[in-house]
Amino acid sequence: MWMLDTPFMIVAGLLTGVVFGVLLQKAHVTRYEVIVGQFLFKDFTVLKVMLTAIVVGAVGVYGMLALGLLEPANMHIKALAVLGNVLGGAIFGVGMALLGYCPGTGVAALGDGSRHAWFGVLGMLVGGAAYAHFYPAIESHILSVGTYGKQTLPTLTGVSPWWYVAGVAVLAVVVFVLIEKFGPRTRMPHAG
Repeated sequence: MWMLDTPFMIVAGLLTGVVFGVLLQKAHVTRYEVIVGQFLFKDFTVLKVMLTAIVVGAVGVYGMLALGLLEPANMHIKALAVLGNVLGGAIFGVGMALLGYCPGTGVAALGDGSRHAWFGVLGMLVGGAAYAHFYPAIESHILSVGTYGKQTLPTLTGVSPWWYVAGVAVLAVVVFVLIEKFGPRTRMPHAG
């Protein structure tokens, strides 16, 4: 069992983050026009990257669980808080619509040389600090509304998580095929 606070895990996490950032840059999702193209249904690169990341992440997490490299208690599953999810999703959506980046692509855009991404990253830091400062009030007035406990689809249904992973993988393939067949033809932006 790996402990998440060992130097190896810290270095592994750092390297994983760097690799993910490089992959985001190589997929061109660190570019404002690609993100906006997704919102306008003109470029589905973001959808393809995110579906791929979800499938790879699910296989990685459930693979580590199956191999005993990760304990379910270390997964830190958050309780479903309906009001918190709705408000958080709205704040995330407004921020992404205004800036053109999500947190991961915003930080990767900094590494790609985008100066305007600094505003988003600073906004994320200020927002994170505000959330931490006001957390007691948020917890009692927002996160407690419509809370359903720490559940996952596999624990709720008793179905193996691998069926869900397979279902998401099949869905991703179907979406990829449909995008390639019926989606807009886009050219990748130039690197320079």
